Amino acid sequence: MTIKLLVLPGDGIGPEITAATLEVLKAVDAETGVGFEFEFKDIGLKSLAEQGTTLTDAVMTRVSEVDGVILGPVSHYEYPPRDKGGINPSGELRTRFELYANIRPCRSREGLTILRKPMDLVLVRENTEGFYSDRNMYAGAGEFMPDPDMAFSIRKVTAKASARVAKTAFELARYRRKKVTAVHKANVVKLSDGLFLREVRKVAETYPDVQLEELIVDATAAHLIRTPERFDVIVTTNMFGDILSDEASELSGSLGLGGSINVGDDICVAQAQHGSAPDIAGRNLANPTSLILSAGMLLDWLGRRRSDMRLTRAAALIEAATETVLQQPQLRTRDIGGVLDTDAFAVRVVEAIRAAGASTSAA
Repeated sequence: MTIKLLVLPGDGIGPEITAATLEVLKAVDAETGVGFEFEFKDIGLKSLAEQGTTLTDAVMTRVSEVDGVILGPVSHYEYPPRDKGGINPSGELRTRFELYANIRPCRSREGLTILRKPMDLVLVRENTEGFYSDRNMYAGAGEFMPDPDMAFSIRKVTAKASARVAKTAFELARYRRKKVTAVHKANVVKLSDGLFLREVRKVAETYPDVQLEELIVDATAAHLIRTPERFDVIVTTNMFGDILSDEASELSGSLGLGGSINVGDDICVAQAQHGSAPDIAGRNLANPTSLILSAGMLLDWLGRRRSDMRLTRAAALIEAATETVLQQPQLRTRDIGGVLDTDAFAVRVVEAIRAAGASTSAA
């Protein structure tokens, strides 16, 4: 059975790291026989120039029709206002298709981490509301200015969104070390984070085998540095999760090494954790690891849902091959102390996949 993947290369370094990721997917396809079919569509600045919008209706229609989406970084900070075609593809996909959980694993790597103790955690971030005011209103903007010297921004927290992201976190913890840390600022934003915690506690009651810990966000930021080993699965609201996951990725080695998927009930979008880095775009310098690992996470998500061992094996091959390459300092990209460019790193990951496949066949 063919697995149809919609590929949206994005802006800046997006096309380069997407191309590298597709080479890895082709290699793992050859080893596992999954049968990928890639469909390409433009988003972002190229789409804006050609179609008058950064995100066309044609793209949105296909998202729900394919098996998964690979989304490159976007330069949404450079986009014009929404009424002039400047839609943030990342935020729009998350809200339109209710991709309520952003899942970001962070594991420290020898020779790359600055931590004194090992980190191995998964951060589950609510994806559709919170302090992100661009996705909080049915109509209109969640930010407004009554006069030139005053600005307001609306934060939204709902019971539904809090409960479903909590359930995602507890399900993950059940198959890991059985601990969830709910991160909040309920000592200050008492109503909204109070509601979030209420729903997390309700979900926790249905998972008696999983420990629930509650921790204030600033304390969490400190403990990620001092005692990273205490964390298994972290669940939190949108902005807190965005900031903490970037911190954790940097501490564990680099933001460029963090895989990331956005999931709802039926749709999964693989997305690099970092931005579009326009300053190095087109120079073959970008580290493609984040998007490669994200694509592997997408395959694992699909494989588990469909009980398809080919997909889960493909995901495992991608992760293992990428880690094998990263363990060798001379084979890393320049941003993390190596000498390889984008394409050369992808070649090394492909070689590691083929070697693993040959080893399995010989056994």
